[in-house]
Amino acid sequence: MSDRGTGSGKVVVNRSMSLDGFIAAPGDEMSWIFDVMAPDAFPEIAAATGAMLVGRRTYEVGAAMAAEQPGGADYPFSGPVFVLTHRPPDTSDPAVTFLTGDIGEAVATARAAAGGKNLEVLGADVAAQCLRRGLVDEILVYVLPVLLGDGVRFSPPGLGRVDLEPVSSTRAGAVTVLRFRVPATAG
Repeated sequence: MSDRGTGSGKVVVNRSMSLDGFIAAPGDEMSWIFDVMAPDAFPEIAAATGAMLVGRRTYEVGAAMAAEQPGGADYPFSGPVFVLTHRPPDTSDPAVTFLTGDIGEAVATARAAAGGKNLEVLGADVAAQCLRRGLVDEILVYVLPVLLGDGVRFSPPGLGRVDLEPVSSTRAGAVTVLRFRVPATAG
């Protein structure tokens, strides 16, 4: 049984991946993505996104990247960002709402804030939690022509099998874009 909401926007796991299945290199390093793909390469996807739900680790990696190279990884997105964490930081970030608790509640909160647009889910652990609970409508993957050999896998161990329905496969420059529907029976 799916916990998915009935709003018009979808819950979309969105990520870049190396050909050998990694979404981050060792040490959570992600700058390799922007060696191949510009952050604004797919403006239609950013325009369809109303809110983001990310994990704490993904948030921290993004914040570190922004501090090292301001403007280097700017995604053309202007909606609310929610970070799911067990330990909210002591300092606040006015651009982010930190959430604790149940993944279903976090998705409902972020989805309501998306205003009928898509909720984009970033981070391996948060995406796996959403998939386990049947909260994901689609998975969007940008396959980049690079082999990393090690790092953070697309899905963490223990996720289990999830059968997907292919929606589309397109190519934009060196990037292959794959879109899959997650059947309502998944999770």
